[in-house]
Amino acid sequence: MKRFIAVLVLMVCSSLSAQVQFEARVSKTTLGLNERLRIDFIMNVDGDNFNQPSFEGFRIIAGPSQQVSQSWVNGKSSFEKVYSYFLLPNQKGSLVIKQAAIEYNGQIFKTSPIRINVTAATEQPRDPNDTQVSADDNIYLVADVSKTNPYINEPITVVYKLYFSYNIGITNWRELNKPKYNDFWSQNIDIKQLVAEEGMFKGQKYRYVVLRKTVLYPQKSGKLAIEPLSLDIDVQLPTNRRDMFGRVIVNEGNKRVSAGTKTITVKPLPEAGKPEDFSGAVGNFSFKVTPSKTDLKNGESLDLVVSVTGKGNMKLFSLPKPVVPNALEMYDAVHNEQVNTPLSGMSGKISDSYTIIPQYKGDYPIKPLKFSYFDLGSETYKTLSSPEIMINVLNGPTASDATTASNSGENKNKITNVEQFKFIKLKSNLLNMNKKDFFGSNLFYGLLFFPFLLLPLIVLFKKKKEAIDGDITGNRIRMNNRLAKKYLSEAKKQINNKELFYIALEKAMHNFLKAKLHIETSEMSKDNIQEFLLSRNANPEAVNDFIALTENCEVARYAPSSSVTIQQDFDKAVAIISDLEKQIV
Repeated sequence: MKRFIAVLVLMVCSSLSAQVQFEARVSKTTLGLNERLRIDFIMNVDGDNFNQPSFEGFRIIAGPSQQVSQSWVNGKSSFEKVYSYFLLPNQKGSLVIKQAAIEYNGQIFKTSPIRINVTAATEQPRDPNDTQVSADDNIYLVADVSKTNPYINEPITVVYKLYFSYNIGITNWRELNKPKYNDFWSQNIDIKQLVAEEGMFKGQKYRYVVLRKTVLYPQKSGKLAIEPLSLDIDVQLPTNRRDMFGRVIVNEGNKRVSAGTKTITVKPLPEAGKPEDFSGAVGNFSFKVTPSKTDLKNGESLDLVVSVTGKGNMKLFSLPKPVVPNALEMYDAVHNEQVNTPLSGMSGKISDSYTIIPQYKGDYPIKPLKFSYFDLGSETYKTLSSPEIMINVLNGPTASDATTASNSGENKNKITNVEQFKFIKLKSNLLNMNKKDFFGSNLFYGLLFFPFLLLPLIVLFKKKKEAIDGDITGNRIRMNNRLAKKYLSEAKKQINNKELFYIALEKAMHNFLKAKLHIETSEMSKDNIQEFLLSRNANPEAVNDFIALTENCEVARYAPSSSVTIQQDFDKAVAIISDLEKQIV
């Protein structure tokens, strides 16, 4: 009998699975780098919680758009729901569109992966009557390098400018490849606001925007390559056609530009005249060694500050370390940097602060320190020296007293060394001889009867779980409530990504309705929602706000909006759901 029931359950499950069809269809499997791809995710059931694939290697330029159709022919009903996307490839090669997923009757259904072959950009036919401005000769990305033949650790700057003519408009751009500065120390200069300026390029007037500013310090000699910055730009190209109001018709286009690889030939620092203590400093500097005090009492300390001020590779070399007599105890340095990095290069001050504590009375000299650097102006090495510093300890024991005290205590030290092994163990760990056995103890009987005490709890838990599992309607309501909270949380996470934010917000609103009104996606028309909410004593104003917000989600994905508008829509959704939660009975 059990075998018969199992076979029957498998047959029912397989028949239900066979009825659900969920597949992905593409407009083509081979396309050029500049061609668009349409992909449709089609299902014959009203599946919930559609999860789109990541579309790795592609950029979504439109979608998702949703279409639902239902018909009855000869007494048989058919249903179809379609999610459509338009994609643009980001790279050549064999790309894979991964699986999409839906949920239906508690089961997950997925599409099969689709492989797309992306070739080089193809020449697309154009209407001979439709001439438009070409983006090829009207937009350029340029990397201006301040110097192509610097010394090691000499600062150079790279400024990335986007030139575009007055004939075209730019609506958006995305970075495809960020520049890489291998074998350079680099620092990006923040650009707070992009400002379009006018300038000459190739003998003509262009508008341009400075996108990036970077300061570079080469770290080795030879030919070093700066990998290019590449952009994907959305452009507006005017045509020779006009609309019914006489305005020029503008076509939306796409252009990919690259600044090209820049090669920097770095010169090594000359070996002739290089000081032995040279630590790699390049620039123009001043050098100081400053004590906080020179006259000390017994037990006092002083701070010795070694500092370099100037302009150069401030963060890329080390300061000389002072040498002090044995009678002065010197601690490790505390390093401090007060360095700015504008477009002209690093400048400021770096310092090492040493704490010194004298041990005996007397006068102790700190030898002069030397600091060497390569001067870019004269292209020669220069050495700066500090004066000798004399530390005067006014009182305390002398070095001769310490020597006498150590000689008189020599025998005592020997005795101490002999007797230091006398006591090896001072504490003992004693064990009780009348230790009770585990068998027959309270712990033994407690562990023995504990499983029997758990049986009533297990039975109650099982009955409770069976009751919850049998409540299909309640489970669906709880699931939709969780989904509404989940997507509201997801919408808050995606508040800086307009398209994903409105997708999550729309899903949260729909799942809230499913939980409260016990309806399915196919029933979610404007009239049905309004009728259901009003029949449950909802406030008409709150109902109208709810419908307006859900309709606005689809439009807002593609309409220009600010972060303030997105935040207002999120706050409005939270307020509407909260109000309806209180009003619906």
